[in-house]
Amino acid sequence: MAANQEDVKLLGATGSPFVCRVQIALKLKGVQYKFLEENLRNKSELLLKSNPVHKKVPVFIHNEKPIAESLVIVEYIDETWKNNPILPSDPYQRALARFWSKFIDDKVVGAAWKYIYTVDEKEREKNVEESYEALQFLENELKDKKFFGGEEIGLVDIAAVFIAFWIPIIQEVLGLKLFTSEKFPKLYKWSQEFINHPVVKQVLPPRDQLFAFYKACHESLSASK
Repeated sequence: MAANQEDVKLLGATGSPFVCRVQIALKLKGVQYKFLEENLRNKSELLLKSNPVHKKVPVFIHNEKPIAESLVIVEYIDETWKNNPILPSDPYQRALARFWSKFIDDKVVGAAWKYIYTVDEKEREKNVEESYEALQFLENELKDKKFFGGEEIGLVDIAAVFIAFWIPIIQEVLGLKLFTSEKFPKLYKWSQEFINHPVVKQVLPPRDQLFAFYKACHESLSASK
């Protein structure tokens, strides 16, 4: 594959759902790349130079050209390496995939960060309710499909890795029962199919380390009340 002769780097941090999205896309495409672990408390010159606007990971560097923002990177990977398509070929279906991917970031991920890092119980309840409503929309959208992309993993599935892998860890730390098989049977079934997919399993971070990280964050916030 031509990709093997190209210069492909990924600046990331283990445990980031956004970095994980890019890793899934690269693994689906069979693209060889160099992973550069970033210390987000002491960001590298390469990261600051490559993403001067947000100064965040992931940053994808292809032949010395940097690209930021996980969903933008995933689309770039899909357009550059044509095998195993991630986005549908039909323009309308492609637009829908972009809509639901952005919906996940705006309504699920956005609310989740708030209820992880807030000490105000009323504020947390409000953010959990917002997540619940968003998950209901996704439950309805999934219908009876194996993946959001149909029989194969697509853009929305990759965007939703946060729901499949991160939310169960976070709700366990916080003692919530937000995302369960009883409340969201289709979405929960999808999540199990997704995290057990051979490609996805290879790039998911260690669960126990993530659990310990969020538990420490929660305990630190609770102690500061």
